[in-house]
Amino acid sequence: MENENVEWIECPRDAMQGLSWFIPTAQKIEYLNSLIGVGFDVLDFGSFVSPKAIPQLRDTAEVLRQLTLNDQTKLLSIVANVRGAEDACEFDEIAYLGFPFSISETFQQRNTNSSIESSLLTVESIQNLCERHRKELVVYISMAFGNPYGDEWNEEIAVGWTQKIASLGVNTIAMSDTVGLAHPSDVKRIFDAVIPSLPNVKIGAHLHASADNWKSKVTAAWDSGCRRFDSAMKGYGGCPMAEDVLVGNLASENFLQFLHERKVKSNIDTTKFAKALMMASAVFQEPLAT
Repeated sequence: MENENVEWIECPRDAMQGLSWFIPTAQKIEYLNSLIGVGFDVLDFGSFVSPKAIPQLRDTAEVLRQLTLNDQTKLLSIVANVRGAEDACEFDEIAYLGFPFSISETFQQRNTNSSIESSLLTVESIQNLCERHRKELVVYISMAFGNPYGDEWNEEIAVGWTQKIASLGVNTIAMSDTVGLAHPSDVKRIFDAVIPSLPNVKIGAHLHASADNWKSKVTAAWDSGCRRFDSAMKGYGGCPMAEDVLVGNLASENFLQFLHERKVKSNIDTTKFAKALMMASAVFQEPLAT
């Protein structure tokens, strides 16, 4: 096995948030507890955002109270503003707060109803909250590999914003292929530019990918030095604020295959992984109309 320190973030929150039907709270709790037992480093389990914007996650606080935690898997919650961060900070069980920061002006308005410049001030406020409450902020660079809106994009823009965010004390930044449009060459360009520019910051990959391009994207990120990856069981998910057609997440079973092929050791319990994978099929199956 290669001596690699891989950080693996499982993202059921991202998988659930865009569904048109509501997953019962009890079913969410059972599924999330199953995932906690698998051995992921971080579980992106829910979000403190407006229930009008993301009705699927309106029960995040109730779900959190019934999770069976361990020392292996830390919890991450997404927030979209300072109010949400304040709510998340009330829970000692949450280790990480995630904030989506888009380098596409159009998408930042759609996702958080604010400008990029205004969102940078929000990042600063949330970082201060995290420091006071002993939590870590993870900033997701949405549209890191380009955007479908025609907004200006290049690696200099990506590097510039990540450096501004890092200057606020943020130690973990995830480059996000929000709508799955990145070509592997784009992934390589961005990680080749960002990782050397921020040697003291952990740079992750949040990739949305299809069955025919996931491996080339993961390989591009890996070969450029990325060792922090987000995924979701069966590749479910996609950002409901981005486009009408959702592009799913990197499938967890595919990433497990990638690590096996690269002979990289992980903390995953493969038996519990298989059980959670089967459970995902039921969780994400749309109920029949009655």
